[in-house]
Amino acid sequence: MSKCALLASPAAAQQELKVGDAAPDFTLPATDGKTYSRSKDLKGRWVVLGWFPKAFTAG
Repeated sequence: MSKCALLASPAAAQQELKVGDAAPDFTLPATDGKTYSRSKDLKGRWVVLGWFPKAFTAG
């Protein structure tokens, strides 16, 4: 199984979800240089999204 991280911008997180909601479709660049779409490339697979507020900033 290959591993990579998807890189999201703050503009990508504009929809509020509740527990149990289906994830909206997204397309994001990954650390392996490829771009992945939830509906096309990741359908039927487990996806874990993580974020780090203020990571890599002076704040």
